[in-house]
This record gives sequence, structure tokens and C-alpha cells, in this order.
Amino acid sequence: MGLVTTKEMFEKSIKEHFAVGAFNVNNMEIVQAILDAAKEENSPVILQASSSAIKYARINYLMKMVEAGLEETDVPVAIHLDHGPDFETCKMCIDAGFTSVMIDGSKYDFDENVALTKKVVDYAHERGVVVEAELGKLAGIEDDVNVASSDAMYTDPDQAKEFVEKTGCDSLAIAIGTSHGAYKFKGDAKLRFDILQKVKEKLPNTPIVLHGASTVIPELVEMCNKYGGNIPGAKGVPDEMLREASKNGVSKINVDTDLRLAMTAEIRKVFAEEPEVFDPRKYLTPARDKIKETVKHKMRDVFLSSGKA
Repeated sequence: MGLVTTKEMFEKSIKEHFAVGAFNVNNMEIVQAILDAAKEENSPVILQASSSAIKYARINYLMKMVEAGLEETDVPVAIHLDHGPDFETCKMCIDAGFTSVMIDGSKYDFDENVALTKKVVDYAHERGVVVEAELGKLAGIEDDVNVASSDAMYTDPDQAKEFVEKTGCDSLAIAIGTSHGAYKFKGDAKLRFDILQKVKEKLPNTPIVLHGASTVIPELVEMCNKYGGNIPGAKGVPDEMLREASKNGVSKINVDTDLRLAMTAEIRKVFAEEPEVFDPRKYLTPARDKIKETVKHKMRDVFLSSGKA
């Protein structure tokens, strides 16, 4: 199966009450782990790359790795630009074969966000590519995203409806309390499901996206720290909250931090327990396996997308 857009997988997710996992990719091992997990779980999946990932891996390498992976799996796979910062980056990805792009105009005021998003939508739709946009601001730091907690802003449901009508975007990322990076909450985790419900009432057929939604899996944090890491107080969105979101109208949930933790934890373990190892295959193989295990858990136990391909 070739690459697909997110249109059909999101339509199914709305009808059948599950979310599609969107997993950030940076290198071959991560691409392999995610696609192997999707195949084994028979789950649709979104591979996404930030502009930082594209700078690191180079867009042609990323696309060729994804194309190679498609030859080994028959589940629906979309390739998506995560947090596209401007029109030029979105255009580059569309022209390179991405099937979905996100334009993140959340740093602008409402009218500027609308204008930028509409420009990307017009270019993308002419080429059969779908567009995700964002309304509201998530706090936290991850790749090119850096928003102070004092500047975070919940999505206004009335504005959300107006925004989608004016831009024609295909899906909408909303802010209900998640945040980027490994330090999402200082106290107890809390998501504004009331805002999600109001947005869904006003936009019943628009797929809703949650960014900054890694669990920051405690076992992986503990494993990193055990083998020399220094990640104190990291806290993410609990699985049960993400499961509730998956059942109640969220179609796409982004995961990046958990994959980084899985890879780093296993590499640190090998370095600590087998200091004589210097063959990258010896530490990247268990790292790839840990990412696959993490992705399978998300699909099966959290997003409820297993068997939905």
C-alpha cells in the first residue's frame, strides 16, 4: 500500500471512537520500529517529522526510509509535517511527497493565523494533501516549539468553529491542557475535557488533534536515570486520560517524548552494562525494540487503534 492522507483514517476514528497515533521520526530505527508495531497491531499510523527532524535527517532520506517501510507493511500510513512554522516549509514537504502537513500559526493573532492557514490549505488541497492547523497555545519546549506556561492559552470553542469555516483546514489541534516536552505538569495532570466536548459539539465532523500528549512513561524515566540520566520530576499525560480522549472525539494524538525516552533508556542500559560495546548495531537494536514495544502499547492500550487498519 502506498502513502495515504489522514482523511479516511480520521473518518473511521470518529465513527468507531479511537485515535490514530502520530509518532515523530528522526532516523531509520525509529521508522522501522513504528511501522513494525503498526503491522503487528494492524493499526493505521501517522509518521510525522518536525522541521528540526527534516534538518537533521534531510527530507529525501526521510521519504526514502518511509517508502522502504511501505514495502513491508499493508496498513494505512500517512507522512505528516509536524508544526510547520511557515508556508515555505509546508510547500517543501508537499512538493516532496508528504500526504499531510500542519501549519502552526498559533503564535499569531486570530486573523493572521486564519490567513496563513488558508494560504497553506489552498496550496495543499490543489495537490491532494490535507492540512492540520492549531488554535490555542500549548506550553512547553520540544524541537522548534517553545512557549512559556504563562503564554499558554486554551482553545475557545466558538473561535474554533469560525476558524475551521474560514480556513477549510482538515483537522484542528486544540489546547486543553497538554504541553510539549517531558515536564508537562508540576502538580496533578488535568485536561479540560469540557472544552473538548464543546469543540466536538460545534465541529462534530472535524478531526481533533492533541499535541504534547506523551505519557512520559515513568518506567522509561526511571530506567534513564538508573543508567546515568538526569531527568528529575518528568511528568506526562496519564494513559487513562489519553484513553478517555481517544474514546471521546480526539482523532490524532502526537507522541515524541516517549519515543526519545525509550531509545535513550535502552542505549544507556547497554553502555552501562556492557561498556566494551562500540558497535552501533549492538545498542541500536535493543533501542529499536523498546520503541516498537512502546508504540504497540500506545496503539493497543491507549489509543485503541489496534485492529482498525
